[in-house]
Amino acid sequence: MPESVAGAPTGSADSPRPTRSRLARAERFVWLTARVLEQRRFAHHFLGGSADAVEAALSAYRNEDEGYGHGLEPDLRGPVSQPLHTAHALRVLDAIGRCGGQRVERVCRYLSEVSTSDGALPAIHPSQRGYPTAPFVPVVDDPPSDLLATGPVVGLLHRNKVWHAWLFRATDFCWTAVETLGKSHPYEVHAAVAFLDGAPDRSRAQAAADRLGRLVREQRLAVLDPERRAEYPVAPGYAPGEHHFPHDYARVPESMARSWFTDEEMARSLDFLQSEQQEDGGWPITWRQWAPSAAMEARPIVTLEALRTLRAYGRALG
Repeated sequence: MPESVAGAPTGSADSPRPTRSRLARAERFVWLTARVLEQRRFAHHFLGGSADAVEAALSAYRNEDEGYGHGLEPDLRGPVSQPLHTAHALRVLDAIGRCGGQRVERVCRYLSEVSTSDGALPAIHPSQRGYPTAPFVPVVDDPPSDLLATGPVVGLLHRNKVWHAWLFRATDFCWTAVETLGKSHPYEVHAAVAFLDGAPDRSRAQAAADRLGRLVREQRLAVLDPERRAEYPVAPGYAPGEHHFPHDYARVPESMARSWFTDEEMARSLDFLQSEQQEDGGWPITWRQWAPSAAMEARPIVTLEALRTLRAYGRALG
């Protein structure tokens, strides 16, 4: 008799489908669709798998210049190192407690080499030209400094007590960018939060976070009632219905963005996140889809982040 992934008989077509937990359904989705890296990340975070296995899978994306490439960030294809790929790699290392030592020192040297004239990171380095790239991340010859690329990296390195010469000017850039934000959009706010959550000057970070939270509410950048999400604006250039919710800004309860939302608003947001699990066990992507392979590789990543957020807030996974 055929068996399911969880080991229970599948039964006939006429028998009722066995009840399976949220985590079990997600696990089947990961084994069915994910890259080796996401499979090993899932195993580490939810099945007791080793951090060494995650590192081994991640190393396949590392280049000789100590940056990362090879489609690690699914919307950028091709082998060349890119800041966005490298930021993705650092997030993986951070999540498994391996963001430090000589490995990260070498990554910082790569970041120094691709920085702009003011010491920050561009969204896309011109070396990406000629390789398939999502149309919403254009390649230009002289790219400007970008908070979306720089903020998460700087915040993460500070949170892990990494000190490198590259961080000094990059940190100054982030402070200026965050403290002068006016009209903004959700992904820019995400990057600002990632920086503030790790910034070493906590009182300055708190003041900046308070201002940013007011901006988010004034500009209605977070859907506070998922049942009325059609009433909230979608940022220019985003996909139709590409809304962002409180849990997108405050991925963990310790985030400075958590104070922006009431307990009721966060509970509604987490309820909505739970409800978004699809029939196949994975969570959907909401941004513009431009290539089947990129969408296929992104969904397991989004699924992992959804599960980790739900667990961080104490929601039962099964």
